[in-house]
Amino acid sequence: MSVRYNAFQLFKHALTGQRWPQAWRKAEPRRSYDVVIIGGGGHGLATAYYLARNHGITNVAVVEKSYIGSGNVGRNTTLVRSNYQMPGNTQFFEHSLQLWEGLSHELNYNVMLSQRGQVVLAHGPVQLDVLARKGNTMRLNGIECELLDRGGVMKLLPYLDYSDDCRWPIYGGLLQRRAGTVRHDAVAWGYARGASDRGVDIIENCEVTGFVRDGAAVIGVETTRGRILAGRTAIAVAGHSSQVAAMAGLRLPVESHILQAFVSEPIKPLVDHVISFGAELFYISQSDKGGLVFGGHIDGFNTYTQRGQLPKVQTVMECLVALIPAAARLRLLRHWGGIQDMTPDGSPYICATPLPGLYLNGGWCYQGFKATPASGWTYAHLLATGEDHPLAAHFQLDRTMKGDGLDEYGLGNWTWKQ
Repeated sequence: MSVRYNAFQLFKHALTGQRWPQAWRKAEPRRSYDVVIIGGGGHGLATAYYLARNHGITNVAVVEKSYIGSGNVGRNTTLVRSNYQMPGNTQFFEHSLQLWEGLSHELNYNVMLSQRGQVVLAHGPVQLDVLARKGNTMRLNGIECELLDRGGVMKLLPYLDYSDDCRWPIYGGLLQRRAGTVRHDAVAWGYARGASDRGVDIIENCEVTGFVRDGAAVIGVETTRGRILAGRTAIAVAGHSSQVAAMAGLRLPVESHILQAFVSEPIKPLVDHVISFGAELFYISQSDKGGLVFGGHIDGFNTYTQRGQLPKVQTVMECLVALIPAAARLRLLRHWGGIQDMTPDGSPYICATPLPGLYLNGGWCYQGFKATPASGWTYAHLLATGEDHPLAAHFQLDRTMKGDGLDEYGLGNWTWKQ
């Protein structure tokens, strides 16, 4: 059991050179487990934690091919919100935001939740009507939000471009005050520590190379550290979902793309909220260190690299300067990429696969990080009970074949061809 973090421990370790004990156990793989989770990112670790916490299932292994937090959980823009419109998505992401709000206390680990609020901007009367409709949907589901006119946005965000000749005039916006940001690394570390404390084995540098089969059923995994048998095997590998599923002979309706994120040199506090640009997919906040953290669309080609292309860098910078002209004077400090698993309708999968014993959590598109707690909560329920959680029952693998798409954005990300 790891030491409980509190003010006394902080004072004690300050006197001893900050020699803190290891946050989670470095486990060696055993021969078999009740559940093996492939992927040591936010979703895999959250699933392991809630299996132990909610269902008392502790004979669990999380196998990660690299180190904990090396994937998308450490490669995103840290935004959390629940301003969704589709039935099912609205309730799911609100549950996730509620879990975020108590997560630091739950894990005894500061995930640095900052509920600074998010404003989605409207750049025309029709777009403002769309935001009003979304706001009505949110309020009918018990989720607070405020529709702002142009004056309300100007009062809240005075540093945006309101000039008469600006390319994208601002007509108003939708504000969710409970939205904000979370420290992404702390999420991975906190869930890893919490799961390890409850008996879960976290096995790093252990790449899955294949599946162990008994007829059609999956009964374990082959890894670079040996064979591990499992009562149930769970995939939670984000942009590598198609690659891992292909080892079991499954072809998923998923494409992998790179999504770049950026941070500027640090400046004094300026952007007090999370802002979403309505003229193009662009979002920005400011970190505690002072850097502006922002991102845009995926790069428009399939890839498994974690380095994006310069045309998308240019497009995102244009969005930044169009929204905040003063940012043109800043230098870009760094940028990085995460591998997005894009689905036809922009919504994810949390479900059993056609192969007995094999389960899938993937296809999160742009929304994987903010979904982390609810994803782990509902995936753990599925693995523990064999039944879909009511909040995730609509995230089925065959929905696009049945015409039951959950198209939150009004258009598919791509068309899957048989």
